Amino acid sequence: MYSKNQLIRQTLTISAVAVAFGFMPQLVKADPGFSFGDSVAKNEDCLKCHNNKKIVGDNRLINGKVFQHTTHAQIGCKTCHNSVPDNHPGSGGKVTMTTTCADCHKDISTEYSISKHSISVPNCSGCHNPHTAHKAGEVYALELNSTCTNCHNQMKISATHAQWLPQTDLHLGSISCVTCHTKAENFVMSVYIARRNSNISNNTPLIADFEYLKNKTNSDDIHKLVDKNLDNYISIEELKAFNRNPSNKDLYLKAILTPSKTTHAFQTSDKSLNCTLCHASGPSAAQVSKLVLPKPDGTFRQMDIEKGDDIASLNVIPDFYMMGSSRNSILNILGVAILAGGLVMPVGHGFFRFLTRKNRKKE
Repeated sequence: MYSKNQLIRQTLTISAVAVAFGFMPQLVKADPGFSFGDSVAKNEDCLKCHNNKKIVGDNRLINGKVFQHTTHAQIGCKTCHNSVPDNHPGSGGKVTMTTTCADCHKDISTEYSISKHSISVPNCSGCHNPHTAHKAGEVYALELNSTCTNCHNQMKISATHAQWLPQTDLHLGSISCVTCHTKAENFVMSVYIARRNSNISNNTPLIADFEYLKNKTNSDDIHKLVDKNLDNYISIEELKAFNRNPSNKDLYLKAILTPSKTTHAFQTSDKSLNCTLCHASGPSAAQVSKLVLPKPDGTFRQMDIEKGDDIASLNVIPDFYMMGSSRNSILNILGVAILAGGLVMPVGHGFFRFLTRKNRKKE
């Protein structure tokens, strides 16, 4: 016989696996204020109160429109809040939870437990709101940094990094915190469509939302702004065409270096202090790239970009240049020509003197 908690945990695990592999049906309500949920979870019953500030107050308020697009919404409120009695809220008193994040995220919990952060912030909810949490690829890369700045002062971050990091603001505006401060092994260049705004620095870009790009394309298929042949794959030539298109003068491509896989081993990696990790000839970070586009619900989706050394070169992403990695073939040729031209005189002069050495001896 299984105890009640064991049965709940088994159900939670099976539900999570079912959602991950697409086996659990998603019953989408007509009202966008209600979330996904199966017939057992009945999220809409919970949100009748918890989506109303007047009823539950600020501390227990849940934005139904945001919650409905999270993975947690798909497995249902009562999967985590399994101790809520049937007569709630009439039961009164504080409702406890017997389900923890580690029941589903055991590997992440173990990984996080050995990091320094686990001492000062022992609970997942210290950084993540389970009612707004999305997968890393579904949120704007620099938005992840806002989680860090909830505890770490932005001015102090800049001042500390400026002690050793050249072009500090430029780096912090093009790299997510977790790129350097986790044990990430591989990286990806996340490319966003940003709006030009004279009042905002490119270090704090204004990312174009779905509605802005929808108006730009007169279509819900905003990817055709870049993906001209509609094959759901972005070529280098399509990126170049986007930059050359005069109708896109209000837009530019903003590239941000992010980990290809999120980890929770928060610590400064020795590799992150090595400039050659990024600033070297053809690192993998400059060759694996994704075009990240907004969705109507405020989340993002990714499209593969053609691999190549010149993905971040001057003529593909003009506002992003990774010195030592980004290369422009024309500049390479000019550099070689200048170097060769500079060698012509000393080498030619030396060779001529070598050929005429016997004549100089006779004299």
